Amino acid sequence: MNLIEQDPYPTDSLSQPRAVVFLAYPQMGLLDLTGAQTVFWAASKAMAERELPGYTLHTASLEGGLITTAEGLSVHTTSLHLFNEHAVDTLIVPGAPNIRQAMIDGVALVDWLRAASPRARRTASVCSGTFLLAQAGLLEGLRAATHWAMCDMLKSGFPTIDVDIDAIFIQQGTVWTSAGVTTGIDMALALVEADCGREVALQVARELVVFLKRPGGQAQFSQLLQSQTDDSAGFDELHLWISANLSEPGLTVEKLARQAQMSPRNFARVYKRQTGRTPAKAIEMFRMEAARRLLEDSQRNIDQIAQSCGFGDEERMRYTFQRHLSISPREYRSRFSR
Repeated sequence: MNLIEQDPYPTDSLSQPRAVVFLAYPQMGLLDLTGAQTVFWAASKAMAERELPGYTLHTASLEGGLITTAEGLSVHTTSLHLFNEHAVDTLIVPGAPNIRQAMIDGVALVDWLRAASPRARRTASVCSGTFLLAQAGLLEGLRAATHWAMCDMLKSGFPTIDVDIDAIFIQQGTVWTSAGVTTGIDMALALVEADCGREVALQVARELVVFLKRPGGQAQFSQLLQSQTDDSAGFDELHLWISANLSEPGLTVEKLARQAQMSPRNFARVYKRQTGRTPAKAIEMFRMEAARRLLEDSQRNIDQIAQSCGFGDEERMRYTFQRHLSISPREYRSRFSR
């Protein structure tokens, strides 16, 4: 899900730092911008210690000058037109709380992005910045991530995009997208790892006191919380019952339908319409979330966790983790155990 492709331009073959351009616009999210910027800044320091080229960072808007963020802080920017003829390694587009208005006001910015992206080695977005990539036509037919609260909006506005509601960041060729706000840090660490290697990325993560890299597929938020915020209030009691009975291996549609006091056929249809998932998919996600909590917080062995969460055995749980998170339960525990 979040495999990092080998960089065709390894850093030790470069004589100059890589140019990373952050696209700025009014009312963008401040942390969307500065989180990823800090990662690249720290990586440049780490590379300088090794007497290797790192990055040059540029915050640029259409006309340059001061840009006021959604939080009220103004950021000095250079003009994007300065980069029309200069080589850009990475373009990064931050999001905005009011992305609808940003899309309306940012037509010229999107036009610039559409023309500049093919000239850059890669293009990335943070949080709702994914919408600007989508508006530029850079995500057609691709999987993409954005803030969990905006996934439905992205799906409806751009139906050709395969929106992944669970992923923290996704790489599709030369295009990277990340989920809500701080996931831009995770994505930036992955970009640094692809460029500079794991040792440098680990040094940056230690300096910033963050995980080296949360798996790109790690869930953005609680499945139970999602079930309570979706248009699915009628299934709240069922979801609580599921959470309390995950160890039962036979949580079939028929059993869930009886618990919901509905016929199996009607239950399966209504559940999928209101939650966006089939009952089987929902059970799998609830089980995986429960297993993640136990891997993080308990001393129980992997097989015991698999049994208690209803996977049946360790192998089935490992397959589910690999399919959704691109990481095994043991690797997950080594990264996130408290």
